[in-house]
Amino acid sequence: MEEVTLSPQSKTLTSEDDNNGDQPMPDLPDQDPSSSDSDSDSGSEDGDQAQKNLQLQTLEAELSTNPGNYDAHVQYIKILRQIADIEKLRQAREAMNELFPLTPSMWQDWAKDEASLSTGSDAFPAIEKLYERGVFEYLSISLWRDYLDFVQENDPSVRECSPAGILKARDPFERALTAAGLHVSEGSKLWEAYRKFEQAIFDATDETDNQARDKQIQRIRTIFHRQLSVPHVNMRSTLLDYKAWEVEQGNILNAGSSDLDGISSHVASAYKKALEMYNARVHLEEQICRQDMSDSEKLQHFMNYLKFEQSSGDPARVQMLYERAITEFPISSYLWLDYTHYLDKTLKVGSIITNVYSRAVKNCPCVGELWVRYLLSLERGHASEKEIAAVFEKSLQCILTLDEFLDLYLTRIDGLRRRISCPVEGESVLDYSLIRETFQNASEYFSQYLKNTDGLLRLHAYWARLELNLRKDLQAARGVWESLLKICGSMLEAWQGYITMEADLGHVSEARSLYRRCYSKRFPGTGSEDICYSWLRFEREFGSLDDFDRAVQKVTPRLEELQLFRSQQESKLTEEGENSSKKNVRDKRKQVSEIPDEHYPAKRQKDASQKPKKAHGKDSDVLNPGEQTVEKIKPKGDKPDIQNEQRMKERVPEKTKAYADQCTAFVSNINLKANDEHLRQFFSDVGGVVAIRLLHDKFSGKSRGLAYVDFSDDAHLVAAVAKNKQMLLGKKLSIARSDPKHGKKEHARGSESRESAETSNGPRAHQALQSSHNRGSDNVQLRGRNTFAIPRNVLALGQTANKPKTEEQGEEKPKSNDEFRNMFLKG
Repeated sequence: MEEVTLSPQSKTLTSEDDNNGDQPMPDLPDQDPSSSDSDSDSGSEDGDQAQKNLQLQTLEAELSTNPGNYDAHVQYIKILRQIADIEKLRQAREAMNELFPLTPSMWQDWAKDEASLSTGSDAFPAIEKLYERGVFEYLSISLWRDYLDFVQENDPSVRECSPAGILKARDPFERALTAAGLHVSEGSKLWEAYRKFEQAIFDATDETDNQARDKQIQRIRTIFHRQLSVPHVNMRSTLLDYKAWEVEQGNILNAGSSDLDGISSHVASAYKKALEMYNARVHLEEQICRQDMSDSEKLQHFMNYLKFEQSSGDPARVQMLYERAITEFPISSYLWLDYTHYLDKTLKVGSIITNVYSRAVKNCPCVGELWVRYLLSLERGHASEKEIAAVFEKSLQCILTLDEFLDLYLTRIDGLRRRISCPVEGESVLDYSLIRETFQNASEYFSQYLKNTDGLLRLHAYWARLELNLRKDLQAARGVWESLLKICGSMLEAWQGYITMEADLGHVSEARSLYRRCYSKRFPGTGSEDICYSWLRFEREFGSLDDFDRAVQKVTPRLEELQLFRSQQESKLTEEGENSSKKNVRDKRKQVSEIPDEHYPAKRQKDASQKPKKAHGKDSDVLNPGEQTVEKIKPKGDKPDIQNEQRMKERVPEKTKAYADQCTAFVSNINLKANDEHLRQFFSDVGGVVAIRLLHDKFSGKSRGLAYVDFSDDAHLVAAVAKNKQMLLGKKLSIARSDPKHGKKEHARGSESRESAETSNGPRAHQALQSSHNRGSDNVQLRGRNTFAIPRNVLALGQTANKPKTEEQGEEKPKSNDEFRNMFLKG
């Protein structure tokens, strides 16, 4: 099987020699005094120094007010390094690392700067510690190689090849292989460095000490075998190096052979398997090493690669690939969450998980879920209370949402409860005061922001339960509920929780006392009715008949009052909805009426017919207050514009009808947690929903359990009303047609029908009106101001309407009210 090699572009891009893309900072200037004096004589350098000092002052002011400015930290360190202010540079690096992880290149610069200043053996532990901190934060092959080189070059015991020094040097090599030996594109560099180190020890071994030399040969052979069993680039080159080395040991004759002749079967089998694994991953390696793609595309390629590795079932390879992805995307909360979730699922416990979590919250401190899972990981690993408390306190200093802070507090309390109720052997027993103190701090904080919310209720209910069950302190539990009622006295669930606790304990009188305190309170939605009915159920189940009667006596007036108030509110809302609907109709008619009359000859004729006829004479412009005149319509010789009239007939009535026909359903008894989307889904099978208006309390802003739902037509409205008494979120909805008051309806309908008739009939309407006036007299005189209230003629009993009038009868006079009254009394 041939080895598939990565493209040259991929190899170049995966190399870490470019320090992850960061530009290398200039080296520290020479500390020679004569050199510094000569530099100070230069005017240009003085100007640069002044400019840098000004920049430092600006950056120091920025960091003092905003220490979380990452870019300011980087720039500040860069300038301090240029001017070689060593003490300030150390302080700046430490201050930044307190808040942020440093990049591998920044750790390399820091270690090299310290190494250049101190050459003695005393400085070795401090610099070694810097390298240890650097390789802990991110995976970096180049940083590991610098660390290994530093140990070999500067550790006196290693340079002397003493047994203790050799063992000390092997430890970082093994840890480097554990961290990055499975790196497909760069891991071979660490294997080669390890072999060279062991080869150097072999070369330094006394030739007469055959036992030591044989032992060292076996050690080098083992490193070759381990490397050949791991998929990485240039596997064939590694195989040839191994065969050449075995030839030097006199074990293989044909070193140039391309096959596996002369190699032990188990090594050959491991090599073939590793080669197959490499060939299966080479295309994935090329994808994550490409440069011509966005960060989102690259992250997606990493996720695809991770999915492939997870399906292979090797946790070590999966973890190493996660580390590579984290190095590329250190502030991706999605990647950290996915990484920690995988570790929690596969490893469960161990320092590896807690170390990853500590790095995760440092890279993404504003993700509350990472802090919560970090606390749980520490608890699983049996961390000390001091360590867990420190992490919890640190999490409270981050910028999180209220829900995330609440989850943090509850997670902390959960851990304390478990350690108190189920202590682990060997751990010190915690005091309950820690739980109470945590609850008090949480209550003080959330009472400002979570008033009348389920979160605050959940916190206090948990607190009261622990006081009662864990601490066995009933008075403390009651105190918790009372403190909650002071904050959330208008929250029905708070009263119900308190009452439930007392009822479960068998304290009937205390529970009844709570009902008496809250039944007259005003709760959002149907809460006031619910607490009344709850009291009646309570007395039925726990109280005597006298208790039940007394409860009914108190509750009944309250329920009647609430029912009256509810009906008034519904009537008011219905009226407001009708007024709004009519206003829309009037606005639309107003828009139509703004069209000039000359465009509608039929309308012009109708308006002319309604103008009163002026009296001749001195007061020709004034009508008699006691009478009104109607002018007859005279036909004109001009023909009306039939097309304009037809356009008016088509436009005006249809648009007016669209606004006048409002198909609205009134929905009540809605669950207070329901929103517009719940109602829309409830009516989804009906369809035709145009708008939903969920009503809210003007004081608390909470839902009142009432809504108006507009439908596109009457058919959809009928179908919606048919769903009456169906359940939504555990409550039966009451659905009815929103019907305006009868009188207002008839008045609106009558005026609309008259306008529609006059407008749509066109010229025929004018002809009919003209003929009706022609049949009467020329001057039709109305009989006073209250003529509209004159009763119509009523036929006597037994008289038919078609009986012709005689001359003696004449025209019947209108009857007075007394005549009507007498006629009906006699009848």
